[in-house]
Amino acid sequence: MLIAIQSVLCAGSGDNQQEDSEMAIDTTGVKLQDRPVAQIREEVIDQLIMNYSHGVISEQAFERRLDIATNSDDHLLLAEQVADLTLLPDAKYRAMWAQNFNSPGRHNQAHQQSAPTDCDRLVSVLSSDERSGPWRVPQHLTIINALSSVELDFSEAQFDHTQLTIKVQNWLGSVTIKVPEHVAVISDVNNIASSSSNNVSSGGPGQAKTHFIRVEGVSVLGSVSISVKRTLQERFTEFANSIRSALGLTKS
Repeated sequence: MLIAIQSVLCAGSGDNQQEDSEMAIDTTGVKLQDRPVAQIREEVIDQLIMNYSHGVISEQAFERRLDIATNSDDHLLLAEQVADLTLLPDAKYRAMWAQNFNSPGRHNQAHQQSAPTDCDRLVSVLSSDERSGPWRVPQHLTIINALSSVELDFSEAQFDHTQLTIKVQNWLGSVTIKVPEHVAVISDVNNIASSSSNNVSSGGPGQAKTHFIRVEGVSVLGSVSISVKRTLQERFTEFANSIRSALGLTKS
């Protein structure tokens, strides 16, 4: 994998150097403040990763600016994070992004060609079931769990709907739900001699949530746990470091 990344980057490094006179944030058209903040954030994050991975800025500067980029809704503050950076991501970078972030998000729309069914059911009795990786997410999911362990990992899931409803019927079992940072979750599970925890934000002003999950149902003598598996910021940093490693650069 690293060899493939290195060959791609080496082939494209000359093209990027030719773009040093350009800026990632285009201010010649619609006023910056009138553009969607999510669009500005995407461009800023892309350019931060590109410049850090090529050794233009230090690890400390990258982490500081990335923290602002992933949490701020201020157009001008976002643009300031890349005001002194001129190395731009190109088509090769975006292809690498699509390989590392296997979801129909910012740069990868290919998986949207075949939409999943709107409803799905997972039945687990005296067993262990796990859904992870780039699995397709329906609009409605019913979980029937008896004396079993069920784990849903949405960190690489392919969402074709912005909203998902999970109906839980849990008896003497455990249901574990792990989501990425951009997913908001509301839990409305009735517990009977059970435990239930939701450590994920339900979304709100200033929070960049792109998808919404509602968990409802009943849990009897069991447990339902909802948490964030890995933040987007951590995934961005890991991706940038993989490029640095392929280029033979060590952490600064």
